Amino acid sequence: MEPSNESKNGNLIGLALLGIIVVIVVIGFILSKGQGSNVNNTITNKVELEELQEVDKEEKDELETSGSIESDTLGENSESTPSTPPTTGITEVKEFTIKGSNFKFDVTEIKVKLGDKVKLTFENTGGFHDWNLDEFNVSTKTLNSGEKETVEFVASKAGTFEYYCSVGQHRQMGMKGNLIVE
Repeated sequence: MEPSNESKNGNLIGLALLGIIVVIVVIGFILSKGQGSNVNNTITNKVELEELQEVDKEEKDELETSGSIESDTLGENSESTPSTPPTTGITEVKEFTIKGSNFKFDVTEIKVKLGDKVKLTFENTGGFHDWNLDEFNVSTKTLNSGEKETVEFVASKAGTFEYYCSVGQHRQMGMKGNLIVE
C-alpha cells in the first residue's frame, strides 16, 4: 500500500519548514558572531596626524645622559595631576626618537604624563629590528638598517610598560626599554 498524496505533501511541507528554521538559526548565529568581533577590532590607540598639535621645537624633550628621556609638562597642562589626564582639551604631543642597533636601543627609558599624545620615531641603525609596545597596541614593521618608522598613540594608562624588539631572541638579549606613564 502506497502513502496517499496528502501524507506525502504533509511530509514535504514539514521538511521544508524544518529546513527554513535551520537556515534562519545559522544566519542569526553567523551575524551575531560577526558583530562581536567588529566591536573588538574598533578599539585602537592610533591618533590621526591631522589631530596632532604642533609643538614648539624649543620645548622638545632632550635625551638625558643616562639614556633616559623625560617629558616636561608645559603650558596649560601644568595644573594636571599625574593620576588624571589633562582636562583642558589640549593634550601635549611628546616626540621621541629611538635608535636600534645590534641588540640594544639607545634610549632605554621614556617618561610621559598620563593623557599625553606620544609620537615615536624608531630608526634602525644596524641589523634587522622592530619596536613594539604591547599594552598600547603599537609597533613598527621590521626594518632594515637605515630605515625608520613613526608610531603614534595616547598614553592612556599609568604604569611602567616594556618596549622591545621582537626579532629572534633580541628581547631576551637586552633589546628592550621602559615607557613610564605618570
